[in-house]
Amino acid sequence: MMLIHPSRPAHPLVEPSDFAAPALPEQVAAHEVALRTVFEWAGDYLCAPHPELGRRGDVCPFTDTSLQKGLFFLSVHPGRPTEPAELAELLLHYRDWFAELEPRSGPGAQFKTILVLFPELRDPADWSIVDRTQELLKPEYTANGLMVGEFHPGPPDKAGLWNPLFRPLSSPVPMLAIRHMVPTDFPFLRDDDVTLTAYLERFGDRVPTHLRGDVRAAADRLATSGS
Repeated sequence: MMLIHPSRPAHPLVEPSDFAAPALPEQVAAHEVALRTVFEWAGDYLCAPHPELGRRGDVCPFTDTSLQKGLFFLSVHPGRPTEPAELAELLLHYRDWFAELEPRSGPGAQFKTILVLFPELRDPADWSIVDRTQELLKPEYTANGLMVGEFHPGPPDKAGLWNPLFRPLSSPVPMLAIRHMVPTDFPFLRDDDVTLTAYLERFGDRVPTHLRGDVRAAADRLATSGS
């Protein structure tokens, strides 16, 4: 059943098990189409290979397990925010709630995610606010061991790690996603000194083997730039 926050009952989290029912709970019935569209997109797109991905495996290596463990939460916000600061303020609730949700630590925590949907941002001119909000929040979130990701139909102009022509962040509904930072996130954080520092402070002693050379080079560059 949906998760209801004691102080913010108007913005519940829909769980994977909720989608097994013929209809979603009354509190989110007005947004059923958007919620089911994203839930199906997660299963059909994120949990499957893609010919343009450039590597084997699913588009997102975490989503399938997140769904199976019931740790894939969705929420909806109506309206058309116009400034990144407005969206950033809205996400404070979800950032704090994310920290409270179990599991808070251990291997299972990496599969916990919250997707906040903005279905009324239908005009392509509106989608840039999702990108700009992600850019605004990224340094703060990484400093707290979190990742915030942007998705919309544009799609966001971020290339895939394995195929620079692929745009993996395409989604049918504009949204921002919150999850824990993991050691394999280095490629997303390497090009900014603030986010690179956050990565090194958290994972410097447990870098995946295949990333060690790149991480060492980035750490040396950071040390040189700061000297």
